[in-house]
Amino acid sequence: QVQLVESGGGLVQAGGPLRLSCAASGRTYSINDMGWYRQAPGKERERVATITWIGGIPAYADWVKGRFTISKDNAKNTVYLQMNSLKPEDTAIYYCNAVQEVTGRVYWGQGTQVTVSS
Repeated sequence: QVQLVESGGGLVQAGGPLRLSCAASGRTYSINDMGWYRQAPGKERERVATITWIGGIPAYADWVKGRFTISKDNAKNTVYLQMNSLKPEDTAIYYCNAVQEVTGRVYWGQGTQVTVSS
């Protein structure tokens, strides 16, 4: 089992930054990669960024366009999402996930609300 707890969401003005954190616990040694996804009201959940647990190789959705950066601190078992130049359309619940290496099982956090005001 892997447990994920997100934090760092909140209300921010358009153009501002925000950093999300996702702390993993439990069988973190079994994690293959972690990622951030988001879901806006009335829309499907979409991928924002992922990062491999070993090597820290990031991958981003095309629409991120350099505004967001995913990173990790293995010592703290924590993944971060630095979001800059936020837009009102970035308003969503942001979820962290972890994919287990052997089983492919996916774990999700409870989500953290990000609201960008215009």
